Amino acid sequence: MQGKKVYQEQLFNSFRLSDRVPSTNFYRRLKGALNLDFLYELTRDFYGSSGQKSIDPVVFFKLCLVGYLENIISDRKLIDHCSMRLDILYFISYDIDEELPWHSTISRTRQLFPEDVFESVFTKVFTLCVEAGMVSGHTQAIDSAPVKANASMDTLELKVPEEELESHLRRIRHISAMDKEQPFRKSKGDKSDKSQRSITASEEELKAISTRNKRWSKDQDQRPGAGNKGSKYTSNKTHYSPTDPDARISVKPGKARKLNYLSQLSVDTGHHVITDIRAYHADGKDNQQLADIVKRVKRRLWQQGLVWENCVADTGYSSGENYAFLEAQSLKSFIPAHGTFKGGPDGFKYVENQDHYLCPQDKIIPFTKEFNDYRTGTRKKEYRARKHVCIDCPIRSSCLGKSAQEKKFSVTYYRAEYQRNIARVESPQGRYMKGKRQSTVEPVFGTLTQFMGLRKVNTLGLKQANKCMQLSAIAYNLKKYLKFIEKRTKSGAGMLASFFSLENRLITLDKYVLTVLNLV
Repeated sequence: MQGKKVYQEQLFNSFRLSDRVPSTNFYRRLKGALNLDFLYELTRDFYGSSGQKSIDPVVFFKLCLVGYLENIISDRKLIDHCSMRLDILYFISYDIDEELPWHSTISRTRQLFPEDVFESVFTKVFTLCVEAGMVSGHTQAIDSAPVKANASMDTLELKVPEEELESHLRRIRHISAMDKEQPFRKSKGDKSDKSQRSITASEEELKAISTRNKRWSKDQDQRPGAGNKGSKYTSNKTHYSPTDPDARISVKPGKARKLNYLSQLSVDTGHHVITDIRAYHADGKDNQQLADIVKRVKRRLWQQGLVWENCVADTGYSSGENYAFLEAQSLKSFIPAHGTFKGGPDGFKYVENQDHYLCPQDKIIPFTKEFNDYRTGTRKKEYRARKHVCIDCPIRSSCLGKSAQEKKFSVTYYRAEYQRNIARVESPQGRYMKGKRQSTVEPVFGTLTQFMGLRKVNTLGLKQANKCMQLSAIAYNLKKYLKFIEKRTKSGAGMLASFFSLENRLITLDKYVLTVLNLV
């Protein structure tokens, strides 16, 4: 007999949400594993003692985590999505007839809580991973990637006083045919300060930018379709974003120029747990951020009883200062040296115990002084021969050129650190570390940007961007944690793994303390 379903709403209904969510459901297991009750005491001072009740801080963080777990970056879409999911309602402790918070409440609460609160949640989840035995600690892989800011390139404005705008525009920036016909987009408000609007580039930098503008416009106008979409070349030296002054123009090979933030990520090579993530200005170099990253990661690992031994990164983090810094921190660096590094001129031999070079004719080129290179800001050593040494040299013309009277060259001050790092990188362990980096931190970045809501920052400002990146990392670690403990529970090795994890951490810590005492 054929059945026909007729729907009719009941006036009264007996319904329990907990009965409808299976025990194997992801959000049900997450609710049992994650306890955020410590947030009540941590956020108490950010609320008044009277007035209308705001959103529960635990509910706020759980809603944010759902957004990154579901790859949703819009607060409005997040609330709509949660209202249709029974398992998410159960996770945030809401019943089916309860009204969810207004979407703007999430944005206001995100701005209300400082970065320390988000850092505390990240540390809480990281501690769960450590206790489960997911973090080895001894090897950390570091990498960076740009994350799109919540600002448009069309709203960029020049870093000049208003009365000089037209003359500076003609002198510095090329305007495409499309821009000549239509005015630029204007932002609703200028959130930048006075220092951000003023131009800081030197005359030489402005001339270089002007030259690049002409070459850029010529190349772009010859491309198919350029007349329809136009082309603009912009620089952080001459332009700023009034919508989000902390966003910076950056570009990767084969990608369009965009306003971005730079995400610096550190991942443990044991089970790919994120140990640190932070937002930086996109116009900075990776090697400028390494010291800050290392201090933060080392402190976090030390608090968990873990000792860091190997630092693995790509060539972008290479510099003599960084190699020396890592050695001072008792860390082994596996960072390939930049292609511009040379231990000295070709054909010259370095004599380490006397700190001088021997030229191809076995003449001594002695050390003369130390100085800071004003172009790169790096510390260097100068080696210079006397005039009488080179005056009768048979290879003088090829070695000195036409006008020079004596051989003079500079070498990085950190030559020894470079050589030790290169030896480690080229060793069998170094080749192994390169493979670990490529298989560890790069896939994690791909997962965050493609599947964990980090393809774009939906906030304004560096501090707010840092909160978004931390939430994405928290969601990633939680997903890793639940998957790990599920496998461990099925194998029946849970208690044994926890015991050995704690014992190994204590043994490693004891060895490290003894090493430090022996050095002292």
